[in-house]
Amino acid sequence: MPKCPNCNKEVYFAEKVTSLGKDWHRPCLKCEKCKKTLSAGSHAEHEGKPYCNNPCYSALFGPGGFGRGGAESYTYKK
Repeated sequence: MPKCPNCNKEVYFAEKVTSLGKDWHRPCLKCEKCKKTLSAGSHAEHEGKPYCNNPCYSALFGPGGFGRGGAESYTYKK
């Protein structure tokens, strides 16, 4: 029986959600930052952890900057 990566309890077929190559309980598949419950396939991943696409993943791992676009408004992290 597979174990949920979040709570480490067994995941039964009726409650299983598969995402990031693992089986999760539906309420355990949450954004690491804002804790919003995610649906399988509609989120981003960083180092094996799920994040909602907007705003959390973009804010944490996207380009930083100011303004509303254009090459001059972004600062890229190294």
